[in-house]
Amino acid sequence: MYTVTILSHPEHRPLTTGKIAMTRDHWQGGEITWLAENEAASFSIPALPDDQLQVWQDYQSEKIDMVIQPGYASPKAMLIADMDSTMIEQECLDEMAELAGVGDYVRQVTTRAMNGEIGFEDALKERVALLKGQSVNIVDQIITSRLTFMPGGATLLATMRGHGGYAALVSGGFTPFTGYVAEQLGFDEHHGNRLLETDGVFTGAVASPIQGKDAKLQALMRISSRLGLSADDVIAVGDGANDLDMIAAAGLGVAFHAKPAVAAATPYCVNHGDLTALLYLQGYHKAAFISA
Repeated sequence: MYTVTILSHPEHRPLTTGKIAMTRDHWQGGEITWLAENEAASFSIPALPDDQLQVWQDYQSEKIDMVIQPGYASPKAMLIADMDSTMIEQECLDEMAELAGVGDYVRQVTTRAMNGEIGFEDALKERVALLKGQSVNIVDQIITSRLTFMPGGATLLATMRGHGGYAALVSGGFTPFTGYVAEQLGFDEHHGNRLLETDGVFTGAVASPIQGKDAKLQALMRISSRLGLSADDVIAVGDGANDLDMIAAAGLGVAFHAKPAVAAATPYCVNHGDLTALLYLQGYHKAAFISA
């Protein structure tokens, strides 16, 4: 048995019972459950349909997401999340590079790294080297004037933690930002890379070991084990190539507004909804959401 969840962006609300019922009937599914009126619905199907890709593409053309997962959708005990372009709308290193006058080049390297075209660690070192001599004050400038949170993230955290869940933020970005984001959104712990500095300026280097792709996977395994959980109890979310191992290991791993190479490698994608989509994928009804 599989659960089909169909959802739209909260501001679009294009879903109708007739539209959902057509898909349900075509796949000989069960009763439709509305998780949020005109926004998210789910139903069960007995087997994976042969034409799921075509149906998914049809929904995508209307800016609607569809996820098919095995078994029943149920709340996870732990959330592990990427930060840049996932819990926040920016790539912090790109923002730092912009203030340092090397924004265009660094954005290009970031895009290639997040698509998996070049290694994350080498790309990080190359970009950080361009920050040499910059004042550490640019971190505060970004936090106060450039950093914005991804819609739905605060509700995702408040709801999961309000229902007994644990939340960890793991990032290839930097600890001043992960600390701020974790505090503002309510993560239980955070992990990131540490920029080296001397006398208030960056040295152009990052502390070892670099928190990259493997570190995110290890964080998932380490934290869940410490809490007495299995990977199946975890929902993971990210958007870049360095998130793929973490996403693949989780019981429910979601590529959120992800880079093309990441979306292609991940069975569960949210391309149009906000972060509350992760609650619907766990079977939460909107009435159970907790506002931050």
